[in-house]
Amino acid sequence: MSIQKIDVKYTAVATAENGRDGRVATDDGKLDVVVNPPKEMGGSGAGTNPEQLFAAGYSACFQGALGVVARKEKVDITGSTVTAKVGIGSTEAGGFGLEVAISASIPNVDEATAKSLVEKAHEVCPYSSATRGNIKVELSVA
Repeated sequence: MSIQKIDVKYTAVATAENGRDGRVATDDGKLDVVVNPPKEMGGSGAGTNPEQLFAAGYSACFQGALGVVARKEKVDITGSTVTAKVGIGSTEAGGFGLEVAISASIPNVDEATAKSLVEKAHEVCPYSSATRGNIKVELSVA
């Protein structure tokens, strides 16, 4: 598999201190959060965690991709929402892995159209492209 060459328009920069039990901040100061492992993984759960940050980014990116697809197909998705659930757990190899469940709610659109839009958004979403073939991503419409 070859790496796709892109014309970079923007680069986000974030720096972490103390890994999963510390702090992460962007270079522009717009994001500066305490990160702690969740209680389910033996942490304090006091701060956010990388999986929550990934879920937030993936849901926002997927919503944007859904909008691009809907505009192209001239479908009104006003009031739509996208929820991303990111799970982390042990792998058979002894490390850790992720899985994602994406659920889109698109009011005033029939189920078949909603499913089609979600599948097409999954093809153009940069997060979906980055995870494709690497982790399980399940799609659904609510």
